[in-house]
Amino acid sequence: MSDVISRDQKQSWFYSDIVKEHFFNPQNFVMGELENPESYNATGKIGSPACGDELRVWLRVDPATERILEFRWKTFGCGSAIASTSMASVMITENGGLTLDEARKLRPQDIMTRLGGLPPRKFHCSVLCDKALRDAINDYLRRSNQPDRMIRESARVIDPVAKVTDRDIEEAVLEGAHTIELVQQKTKVGIGNPSILPAVEELIRFYKEKYFGATY
Repeated sequence: MSDVISRDQKQSWFYSDIVKEHFFNPQNFVMGELENPESYNATGKIGSPACGDELRVWLRVDPATERILEFRWKTFGCGSAIASTSMASVMITENGGLTLDEARKLRPQDIMTRLGGLPPRKFHCSVLCDKALRDAINDYLRRSNQPDRMIRESARVIDPVAKVTDRDIEEAVLEGAHTIELVQQKTKVGIGNPSILPAVEELIRFYKEKYFGATY
């Protein structure tokens, strides 16, 4: 689902009816303070309120089966972030709940498909939800003394001059920078160190294929 041009010739976005429903009626959303926080045995957080996109999730996991029985959440993000997280909370808890291992396999593309698509510039919102979920799963494994099952995400420095990491490039691609020029505008990668540009271009191709498909 792509950007459209409105009658006033300004770029706009088209949202499916499913996205609108989850935006106006978000499922499992925490309004105000979380009730009975002690009943949840995992929490996850991604982003920062300072930049406008922050997501917190709370999980109630059955220790015997490791099924996620409840998924509650709160975000300060945009409508796409609200709809994506609302849909994810439904997908994770429906039919008795996914196990932790099954939930880890949930991809941003799966959330988008259930929503009927998101504009390309808003795809990163479904990734925000995915990262918060994985952070919560790691928290559960930490609390249950299973550190060997935790999957830690680390950032690798690509440009030591500009201090740009592979995660910075990933975020730039998710936000719509699909060429080396656009990635440089967002991150300044390689501007003072052009020798690393081939590696940057390879990362851009990798993330485009990972999130948008090989034919994008």
